[in-house]
Amino acid sequence: MTFKALFLDIDGTILKPDHTYTETTKTAIQQVKENGMEVFIATGRPLIEVKDLARELNVDSFIGYNGAYAVYQEQTIINEPIDELLIRKFLDIAKDNNHEMVLYTKDRNYYTSLDHPYVKQFNDLFQLKQNALFTYDVADEIIGATAMNIGPSEASFYEIEANIRMSQVNIEGATMAYDIIRKNVNKGEAITRILDRLNIPKEQAIAFGDGMNDKEMLQAVGEGFAMENAHPDLFRYAKHRTTSVSDSGIFNGLKELGLVK
Repeated sequence: MTFKALFLDIDGTILKPDHTYTETTKTAIQQVKENGMEVFIATGRPLIEVKDLARELNVDSFIGYNGAYAVYQEQTIINEPIDELLIRKFLDIAKDNNHEMVLYTKDRNYYTSLDHPYVKQFNDLFQLKQNALFTYDVADEIIGATAMNIGPSEASFYEIEANIRMSQVNIEGATMAYDIIRKNVNKGEAITRILDRLNIPKEQAIAFGDGMNDKEMLQAVGEGFAMENAHPDLFRYAKHRTTSVSDSGIFNGLKELGLVK
């Protein structure tokens, strides 16, 4: 099989808990690129926060905000803002239940509070820097959102229509944060659109992930890998299980397919 596209999640897949990556990860990306594969970073993160990492890894194509925004070689190819009415409803739910939210535009991370201890912890965990206090002036520009300081039984409060699902963040210290994901706008849908644009069959695409925001992504490719450190519920959506992010999971998975050495 000739493979033509590789999609990589960041946190828990490329990046270890200490925000570094194994040298084998960089080596693997370099080797597959040299063999002609298109490599995409596919993350729930805002893309304004991943530029340094992408530069280090020599990657210039991205899926961000859990599939709501995508860039292929500096050209925006997907831009799917969340309906402003939904944003307002989410904010009301958060306020009524003493939750916090971060709402992402392509330029900033807008928080309902910058002082709440959980917000500070969240920022430290993900090293987010382009932060500001939310105002309704940007409510029509939001392309991704995360609800914070919520318990598992409260996540469903935000599933106010059939198209919404909540995905628990799979990072130690951030398990009280849930990404708000649209079932018709996610990493998997973005990959399907990208593969169609590049005329690449699903069978010739590979993806690696660790969180429940990756489940659609792993199903949208021919070879989906769940990291050993993945959320337990993710394994059922993956064709393969590789080693952990700290144990060269990406390299070992690609080696299993005969793509790196």
